[in-house]
Amino acid sequence: MNPQTIAIVKSTVPALQAHGEAITSHFYKIMFEGHPQVKAFFNEAHQAAGTQARALAGAVIAYGAHIDRLEAIAGALPRIIQKHAALGVLPEHYPIVVHYLLRAVKEVLGDAATDEVIAAWGEAYESLAGLLIAAEEAVYSANAAQPGGWRGTREFRVARREDESEVITSFYLEPVDGGALLAFSPGQYLTLVLEIDGQPVRRNYSLSDAPGKPWYRISVKKEEGGRASNWLHEAAAVGTRLQVQAPCGDFVLQPAGEQVRPLVLVTGGVGITPAMSMLESVAHTGRPVHFVHAARHGGAHAFRARVDALAQRHANVKPLYVYDAPRESDTPHATGFVTRELLAGLLPEDRDVDLYFLGPKPFMQAVYANGLALGVPKQQLRYEFFGPLEALEA
Repeated sequence: MNPQTIAIVKSTVPALQAHGEAITSHFYKIMFEGHPQVKAFFNEAHQAAGTQARALAGAVIAYGAHIDRLEAIAGALPRIIQKHAALGVLPEHYPIVVHYLLRAVKEVLGDAATDEVIAAWGEAYESLAGLLIAAEEAVYSANAAQPGGWRGTREFRVARREDESEVITSFYLEPVDGGALLAFSPGQYLTLVLEIDGQPVRRNYSLSDAPGKPWYRISVKKEEGGRASNWLHEAAAVGTRLQVQAPCGDFVLQPAGEQVRPLVLVTGGVGITPAMSMLESVAHTGRPVHFVHAARHGGAHAFRARVDALAQRHANVKPLYVYDAPRESDTPHATGFVTRELLAGLLPEDRDVDLYFLGPKPFMQAVYANGLALGVPKQQLRYEFFGPLEALEA
């Protein structure tokens, strides 16, 4: 981009900071009206909560503010690329987005969005789109080239269902073509491409078993008002066929390295699903693992029997269960919440651990703050959001 474009884009950042969410909310509204087919790529619950518009506004502002030093935001790109690849975003989707995003900027900012401003942001968007398109193509090509890999969707059947709790059910998916399965990294997810009541829907679900099995397992919480999760629970019987995108995601268990640090997995609710894949992958290795899970009560606690079995078989696995509303028959290790004191009791004196955590946003904010306060190196705190990226720091 030429210096004038960069200067114009940077000059608009204060206006975007003041009106960013108004712009992105309007953008989604007019894009869905003009191209309803793209609604399948977005979660209605995230739209209704405003998290999608908020996350996009934050991304646009960050891009504008750092357009002259993109290395400052390079760390955010792998997650975006993986999310796009998981959903099957293609080059032809980008012109739709830029058309409605620039229109939203113009309609919200009015006269402040001059022709020069719109042209500069159009050039800036095209530059970013080119980078993302190339990176996403690299993911598609790499997946297709691997043993068991594929591009686009592949048909799977529900081979088995298992209730893991009162609200979470596991679905074991096997390829209809009988072929090999693409290897994945613990922590990654699948995208299901569904049609519900005649409407296309795409949803990401974490893989909850170790790699190397003859199936992919996803474990789905039945969410109140959740369109896809309710359909899976109620309609996806054994034998149901599903269209599935290849595994993606950058929230993955990192190799232990020469100096094997203890692994601390801290989850709340359905956030347990990617942690189960991680636990199943390392339990047999001897690496010390603290597996902390928070649930409302025993009825909502998925995989307890499996984690207990792994702990009995492998002395390096140490589970700790915390219930905030236990039933009379429940036997958690602690009641209440995952506190700083509880975490402190698990950590070595040098705090040199790999701490992965996932759950509802308030839960994650608390774990993140407590991890930092206890001295866990920031780069060893790893987390994922089920949905748009949100800030954990106050």
